[in-house]
Amino acid sequence: MCRGSCQGAGRPDMTPVYPTAGSYPDFARLVDRDTAQVDRRVFSDEAVYQAELRQIFARAWLFLAHESQIPGPGDFIRTSMGEDDVIVVRQRDGSVKALLNSCPHRGNRVCMVDAGSKARGFICNYHGWSFGLDGGLRGTDGKVYEKDESFEKAQIGLTPVAQVASYKGLIFGTFDPEAPSLEEFLGDFTFYLDIMLDNEEGGTEFIGGAIRSEIDCNWKFPAENFVGDILHAFWTHQSGAQAILGGGVDLGKRYDELAFQASVYGHGIESNLDKVGNTRTLGYPELVDYMFDLSERAKARLGEVRARAIGAVSSATVFPNMSFLPGQNTFRVWHPRGPGKIELVSWTIVNKNAPERIKDLYRKGVMMTFSPGGVFEMDDGENWEYSTRVNQGFVTRQQPLHYALGLGSEDLERDLPGIVHKGSMNDANQRLFYTRWAEFMEHDNWADLQNGATAAPARPKAAAE
Repeated sequence: MCRGSCQGAGRPDMTPVYPTAGSYPDFARLVDRDTAQVDRRVFSDEAVYQAELRQIFARAWLFLAHESQIPGPGDFIRTSMGEDDVIVVRQRDGSVKALLNSCPHRGNRVCMVDAGSKARGFICNYHGWSFGLDGGLRGTDGKVYEKDESFEKAQIGLTPVAQVASYKGLIFGTFDPEAPSLEEFLGDFTFYLDIMLDNEEGGTEFIGGAIRSEIDCNWKFPAENFVGDILHAFWTHQSGAQAILGGGVDLGKRYDELAFQASVYGHGIESNLDKVGNTRTLGYPELVDYMFDLSERAKARLGEVRARAIGAVSSATVFPNMSFLPGQNTFRVWHPRGPGKIELVSWTIVNKNAPERIKDLYRKGVMMTFSPGGVFEMDDGENWEYSTRVNQGFVTRQQPLHYALGLGSEDLERDLPGIVHKGSMNDANQRLFYTRWAEFMEHDNWADLQNGATAAPARPKAAAE
């Protein structure tokens, strides 16, 4: 575990001020669990969006970086937590800190680039104030602090993110010093994260840099799509799959009786358990052979169910805005940029111990399928943009959206962690995603958040296979 501090080194008397949670019961009621309906205003209303920035993005654990992106001291990347610009930087002692990328003098960025290595600190180009890797103020242009006796250097610095922690290579942060640990926030969903992160000795890494793009959609549409909407693939992506795999392919035939959806605290995964369905759509037979071999080797490590899901037609979202596709190996974050826009940042994630040839094929396959010009991403982006735009109509947004597919499909027999539903072609995980959204809007304390409707019964992981 790497964990940050609520106070930056070099400024022991300064306690950062973080936003306190409120309560928005009227917004929470925009999600009606009894009727499985969602009010369309959650996708367009500016007041709802501003509440999300406070209630969700200022409190939840958010993905920041992969350990492989900042391997050495001074290595850093720039990212976002909600709309807050953040620097994630490896310290000289090997720990990781996350700092607001905003000079405390006039608020300008102190880091303009997306990533770098072996940095000694950060300098604001407005007035020349410089800060160490820990965020502490190191100096100012003209040495103001030496000329002005009232200037207290130790009291000024970059605001640190309250908590920073990692899970098997993924670094997360939260602005809330009262938030539970990352392990508690993820809960038993780590069982499913390991499908991607721990299917082979050596762990994972990001390769090939990041792809950044903007989509004119509300951030919740892509998050809910990846949390469990396999239904759209059999229609939206049919032509793209045929172009890659050849004519006559029918994605619907890949549906498997073993398919399931599982959700914990609004984090969700769906899987067809067809072993290599996602991997096939990358278009490289070599990757299919690699995945079959990996699946067999992973049985002893993960058990039968998770081994089958490594390359299967599967998708997952960690609430609120981090998603990935096992088998297709695309890993992405949906950064909100207003109620009607997101910045999508995506990477290719691979096993560190995979052959270099396999890593390169994954990189090319992800570019072909899930990039701004990818055959699947263009399909999705258009749907999300139109959904966002159409929901803004005055009369249109008076009509609720229905999330009632698969009511009554909860699986009480399959011994998997979380709230489990039979099959994957239903709205079960989306319902739980929006229930979690409503919980964040309604509750101002973590006790209620962690004991709400999305809290899954704890089950022994050893019995989950």
